[in-house]
Amino acid sequence: MIVLNVTYKCKAGMREMFLASIIAEGIDGKCRAEEGNIKYDYYVPTDGSNDLLLVEKWKDAEALAAHGRQDHFLRLGELKLGYVDDTVIEKFVVED
Repeated sequence: MIVLNVTYKCKAGMREMFLASIIAEGIDGKCRAEEGNIKYDYYVPTDGSNDLLLVEKWKDAEALAAHGRQDHFLRLGELKLGYVDDTVIEKFVVED
């Protein structure tokens, strides 16, 4: 299993709009519906930062690679241009 912690460093005051856009376009649901997806959930920190945390779990590297080729994944990249200054990705491989 592959686990990704994706931290979006959102532009000041844009975190809620970014998350609302993701939900409005159904990107989160489309990602959850992908074959090999185990978890795809967003979290808002309580520390007052502009960060948005996405925790993803994928069955294997093939499922994650397929995810990166989806239209909704590409759309998320387009949305990030307007709302996000930086993206930090932590990747963990969990053996069964």
